[in-house]
Amino acid sequence: MKTKFYLVTVIALFALVVSACGAAAGSPAAQEPPRTISVSGAGTAYLVPDIAYIYVGVHTEKPSASDAVNENNAQTQKMIQALTDFGIDAKDIRTTNFSIYPFDKYDPATGVPTGEKYYAVDNTVYVTVRDLAKLGKLLDTVIAAGANTVNSVQFDVADKDAALKQARADAVKDAQVKAQELADAAGVSLGEIQSIGFFDNVSYPAYEGRGGGGGVVNAAAVPIQPGQLTFTVTVNVTYAIK
Repeated sequence: MKTKFYLVTVIALFALVVSACGAAAGSPAAQEPPRTISVSGAGTAYLVPDIAYIYVGVHTEKPSASDAVNENNAQTQKMIQALTDFGIDAKDIRTTNFSIYPFDKYDPATGVPTGEKYYAVDNTVYVTVRDLAKLGKLLDTVIAAGANTVNSVQFDVADKDAALKQARADAVKDAQVKAQELADAAGVSLGEIQSIGFFDNVSYPAYEGRGGGGGVVNAAAVPIQPGQLTFTVTVNVTYAIK
């Protein structure tokens, strides 16, 4: 019995030593974290807009929900007809909101509820305008046709791919210059790029307006100047350092 016991013990110890040696041989050697330098670069393009997006709509209020809907529908149809008659393609007119909601009437003089229940209906369309020279006239036209809400006029450039491509290239060059300056100041050498990422940031000048009546007509009659759009590309680059 003792011989068997000793034999089992020796085998177990041998297996334990082999297992420990195998684990030690298979474990990766401790590595120092890579040395890197991270910088940001920017590239900018300035373009004159050649397209605009506008939100125009009709807002109606009536004591009856059905009356509010009917009046809103009739007024909205006139507005859309005015858009198409003006030359806006049907594919450039898209409904983005239609809502009905009840509200309590208040006395405008005292601010006290009158006890009357009214219903408000909103119908808003998103319009792409491809001839900016006619934008002011278009706003006049749709308001005259029944539109009483103008939420925004946003300008854009239809084809900006080439400009953004150049801005990205400029941003990468800017990042490289900054990285080299930092490396020289620190007394190290730049290695290969380890990672790179970017995002585009576009500044959209917009005309904001809301409501109806003479105020909006007067505002829309003023020539709208789209000005210049600024497209900024930012890149984040990480280099290895030697």
